[in-house]
Amino acid sequence: MKATHMKIHAWYQANGRHTLPWRTTHDPYAIYLSEVMLQQTQVKTVLERYYFPFLERFPTLQSLGEAPLDDVLKLWEGLGYYTRARNLHKTATQITQLPEDIDALIKLPGIGKNTAHAIAVFAFKKPVPIMEANVKRILCRIHTLTTPTPKELWEIAYRMVDHTNPFDYNQALMDIGSTVCLPKNPHCHTCPFEAICQGKEEPTRYPTKIKKQTPTRHQQLLLYNHQNTLALTQRTGRFLHGLWGFEACETLPSDTLYLGEVTQSYTHFKLTAQIHLCRESTPTQSHYFSIEEIERLALSKVDAKIVKLFLDKI
Repeated sequence: MKATHMKIHAWYQANGRHTLPWRTTHDPYAIYLSEVMLQQTQVKTVLERYYFPFLERFPTLQSLGEAPLDDVLKLWEGLGYYTRARNLHKTATQITQLPEDIDALIKLPGIGKNTAHAIAVFAFKKPVPIMEANVKRILCRIHTLTTPTPKELWEIAYRMVDHTNPFDYNQALMDIGSTVCLPKNPHCHTCPFEAICQGKEEPTRYPTKIKKQTPTRHQQLLLYNHQNTLALTQRTGRFLHGLWGFEACETLPSDTLYLGEVTQSYTHFKLTAQIHLCRESTPTQSHYFSIEEIERLALSKVDAKIVKLFLDKI
């Protein structure tokens, strides 16, 4: 692997994204934040809208832990996968400094095996591999694996990792996966793994992509409107926990007005919601907010769409 490591580092020096802010900092908290934000989210989105404002508002783990969860969720609004924000906040209420040990990191809320490895190598320069989607694809193509188990991939990754410069090695793998070893039409002739890649003749075979059917959930949502205010509740269930939103209902009152339909796609399902308005002469719900007040609350994307639909229709 020594010759391959030299090629990887040469490629990274010439082509790597060295200026990404989480690659130029030595702050473990800032690196941890980036790893959490980048889960299921594009680099461009994180950079342009979320990373810097979040660090400006919560510059340390301690400041994050001392903040109300509502403030954290509001700043996370639109980034999705809100469990990430809740786990960040929960971790910050437990510790003020991240541990260096992988096993200790995994015990913290929301930190799985890959995130723990990423923090260990990028924040503390530990000689360990990472295992995100781009890295998995590279490993599968090098070893012609169609449906490998996580255990197989981690064993290969540990054998291949560069113990001398694990930081650049792992950053390079992610960049190679995002710019060279692409899911479709990979640029094999420019890849530093070309000499050892067993799958370069037919790279798109590896790994086998399993198509999943995304189910659609249908809901009826009722908006309670009293004197130009809307009733919202703060969610307590696991899904969208802590965000404010409109409640689903099984049976509609007879005096409602149909406003329209909104849709939202999530990781495991698509939501289609029919929105109905109930104008009340006297308030019947617990919490009513003006539109200005709602703008300061943390809403999910679907509830923000519902507010926009309401404003378009009234």
